[in-house]
Amino acid sequence: SGILGMHAIQERAVVRNGEVVARPMMYLALSYDHRVVDGKEAVTFLVRIKEAIEDPARLALGI
Repeated sequence: SGILGMHAIQERAVVRNGEVVARPMMYLALSYDHRVVDGKEAVTFLVRIKEAIEDPARLALGI
């Protein structure tokens, strides 16, 4: 078990192709009991959440 924190989406400055541009970004945080959940599995879960948020069509299609 764990707690997933999803912060508000905000415009943040990032560098793309050598230029500073604004991009919508959101922080994710995951708290869990390391005695129960392996860190590798927790990271895999966060990566899958990130991918689903970035491309919701994949989630809808089950890809």
